Amino acid sequence: MKLSARNQIKGKIVEVTKGATTSHVRIEIGPGVVVTASITNEAVADLALQKGDAAWAVIKASDVMIGK
Repeated sequence: MKLSARNQIKGKIVEVTKGATTSHVRIEIGPGVVVTASITNEAVADLALQKGDAAWAVIKASDVMIGK
């Protein structure tokens, strides 16, 4: 699959937490570095996402905010 998003980070799913309509998918992209995405439960099912699976965090944003 090809995407226009340039921020594509390979990792391993470390946790999938399902809620009523959305799930939080946590992907470890490096030792101790985790990215979390909120996606629909339907997307989790369609992609058959499970803990331990290899996956890509694809980040496409027009703005990036930083706080301290």
